[in-house]
Amino acid sequence: MLNTLSGRFLILTTVFVMLAEVLIFVPSISRFRLDYLLDRLERAQIASLALLADDMLETELEAELLENAGVFNVVLRRDEIRQLMLSSPIPQQIGTTFDLRMATPASMIGDSLRQLVTSENQIVRVIGAPVRDAGLLIEITMETAPLRAAMIDYGVRILVLSAVISVVTALLLFVAVRIFLVRPIKGVVDYMQRYAAAPEDARGIIQPNAGVTELREAEEALQKLQTELTQALRQRERLAQLGGAVAKISHDLRNILTSAQLFTDRIEMSEDPLVRRLAPKLVNSITRAVSLCEGTLAFGKAEEPAPTFSYVPFCEIVDDIVESEMLAAGEADVELINAVPKGLMLRGDAEQLFRVVMNLVRNARQALVVTGKGGTVTISAEEDDDCWRILVADTGPGLPKKAQDNLFTPFQGGARKGGSGLGLAIAAELIRGHGGSVSLKSTGAEGTEFEIHLPKGDGTF
Repeated sequence: MLNTLSGRFLILTTVFVMLAEVLIFVPSISRFRLDYLLDRLERAQIASLALLADDMLETELEAELLENAGVFNVVLRRDEIRQLMLSSPIPQQIGTTFDLRMATPASMIGDSLRQLVTSENQIVRVIGAPVRDAGLLIEITMETAPLRAAMIDYGVRILVLSAVISVVTALLLFVAVRIFLVRPIKGVVDYMQRYAAAPEDARGIIQPNAGVTELREAEEALQKLQTELTQALRQRERLAQLGGAVAKISHDLRNILTSAQLFTDRIEMSEDPLVRRLAPKLVNSITRAVSLCEGTLAFGKAEEPAPTFSYVPFCEIVDDIVESEMLAAGEADVELINAVPKGLMLRGDAEQLFRVVMNLVRNARQALVVTGKGGTVTISAEEDDDCWRILVADTGPGLPKKAQDNLFTPFQGGARKGGSGLGLAIAAELIRGHGGSVSLKSTGAEGTEFEIHLPKGDGTF
């Protein structure tokens, strides 16, 4: 609690509010003391009016008037004459005189603080101006103990009230900070942790939505950093894979080009009738070399952007794939079946989903064409509460053992002769960006089936 931002903010708010209340307390207690003394002067003046009305007062009545006023003596100066209006015995000598007519704010504050720290009961003289211009001045003598007790009582109430105000204010600010600052910051931290756990998952890239300008700027900066880092990681992974395959590619390419060179030499140096038979082999060898080089360079330079998520009609995407591949199949006895429910909507990047399914369907079609027997390729999809599943199944001869062992590995996972395996590697990478996976569900003499798994939700914890 104390180590959290909101906890420390709560403590600091309480301390600062209490400090503000203490600064307010000093002039407040000084004002209370002034009001107390002025009240005693006013009471004394009212008591003295009884004597003006009747020059002779009984001793008991005079004592009662002084007791009600809370003073020992009352002196009133009228017309330059100083007159002792009411009097009673003073228990001790007068210690200090306070002239309220000449008091300044600083002196009042100093007198108040001294009054609070002095526990000894003293007799003081207080001089002030009579109310309603009833004379030149009024002077009273009084004890300080009742004044100090009243000041302490007032001070305690002020401090208790200040403490309540501080706590309530701090709690309100605590809740406000939790809602408007801590929660958005925690959201940013969650995005960072999720991204660190799976940098290839594009759902971990933060989407700026903070209402606070500074937080939104931080979110936008984090989004830019995550996007650039994701692309850099993909590029590094591809370069690493490319580097590992360079030796094998060089070896295979050298053999292919050597064969082509031999055929070329034979053509150039001889009028042998076998030229017509060797010419197609020469063309095929060179074609294989060029195809392998182009595929390698394309994979090494590819920079896949992060997917743009939206709900897309998947059946329409599969319709486009089927039409395209049927044209590529030509006269081959291959049938492509779209078994996707008409109303099925997937959340993902339409272009990237097209490329993924296209790669799987194309691999299946090419495998059927190679057999010369034809067959069918079926694309279907289903969903439940947690995910969508896309299935691509064919009736081909199945994948060879080497292809199964190196699925999704560039330059090693090709299922047909001359294939590079880049299609499956790219498909797996694109689906990882959606937070999903591509897997081989089954393969054998009865056919092969791949499954694409796409989780629902936005990937939050």
